[in-house]
Amino acid sequence: MKNKLTIAVDGFSSCGKSTFAKKIAAQMGYVFIDTGAMYRAVTLYAIDNGIIADGILDQQQLIERLDDIEISFRYNKHRGAADIYVNGDLAEGRIRTIEVSNYVSEVSSIGEVRRKLVAMQQQMGRDGGVVLDGRDIGTVVFPNAEIKIFMTADPMVRAQRRYKELQAKGDNATLEEVYQNVVARDEADQSRAISPLRKADDAIVLDNSYMTVEEQMEFFLKLYQQQCE
Repeated sequence: MKNKLTIAVDGFSSCGKSTFAKKIAAQMGYVFIDTGAMYRAVTLYAIDNGIIADGILDQQQLIERLDDIEISFRYNKHRGAADIYVNGDLAEGRIRTIEVSNYVSEVSSIGEVRRKLVAMQQQMGRDGGVVLDGRDIGTVVFPNAEIKIFMTADPMVRAQRRYKELQAKGDNATLEEVYQNVVARDEADQSRAISPLRKADDAIVLDNSYMTVEEQMEFFLKLYQQQCE
């Protein structure tokens, strides 16, 4: 086994994948790559540039402008995590809004978008020592990842988590709106033609509906020890 593993964390929206993956990265001294944030960044660009207007996404225009989108991560010492930037502008807070959430699955279903971002992710993680979370890490981006975890949780539990996050940020979305968004994203993510959300055959399922972050880390450490035996 190589010294630095590739760890894939896939699963449904609002399962706490990023929080979990960040904890793993910190524990292992690995780099965390938030792939979901990258798709949100493209969605935000589309909104800001009129490519999404009046509730309609102009797919062809977005495809034509993909080369104009530069995505980068910069470490924020105050947060102890990396912030995402779109064409040099900080986008970390804005990509988490309900407006972006409502369109990110549609943007993510575009083949050209996925190919561009998958290539970026593979380049970032080519040497191992990385933890990536998303929808298709263990199936498409790094199918040979040494550890694959597939996260799930009850849809209402996920909606309540997301609702609390949005409230803390001053977003006035209702719990019902957030729940409907969670359900719609589940359907869109699983039914898209390109890289649909699915569990890799060799992934281990983690249902964290009623687990603390500490309990999830205990789950991971046991899995890691088994991998190293």
